[in-house]
Amino acid sequence: MAVIAFLALGANLGQPKAQIIEAIQRLTSSKLAVCRRARLYESDPMGPPGQPSYLNTVVEVKTQQSARQTLETIKSIELAMGRTQGIRWGPRLIDIDIATFGDLSVREPDLTIPHAGLVERAFVLAPLADLVPNYIPPGAKRSVYELLNDMGQEAHSLRILEDWTLSGEDASRGYR
Repeated sequence: MAVIAFLALGANLGQPKAQIIEAIQRLTSSKLAVCRRARLYESDPMGPPGQPSYLNTVVEVKTQQSARQTLETIKSIELAMGRTQGIRWGPRLIDIDIATFGDLSVREPDLTIPHAGLVERAFVLAPLADLVPNYIPPGAKRSVYELLNDMGQEAHSLRILEDWTLSGEDASRGYR
């Protein structure tokens, strides 16, 4: 049975927009069918000072894979794109996280679903709200839109990149 999952993507090194587009293309080539994608947001880095701003988005995927297999798929994509282990919340070429996976809740050492910081991170909630504003993540008591509105200034510090466009080929695949 197919599961709908939401994946959060971010990058702040190299050419972040191009890397996010490449990651979406790689997801499409895997066993994760990308159905829709949110707008692209620019956000201040959460981690150590002195790093460039991040670009962030969320994609909706449909998959027959388990959550564990999905994690393995996205980690292999990150590795193929040059991601290396660095400092926590440090700069990165690409970051792909499972934000939600159906109505699944998982708490394992290397896999937490919904993502541990989901309800506290405007740079994930804003693009998720683009796709499913009324969605209530597992374990939350409020919708994505309400959680985002509760963030006040943090949510307002996000910048929407108006020039977020994909090629005609990508548009023909159904991306918004």
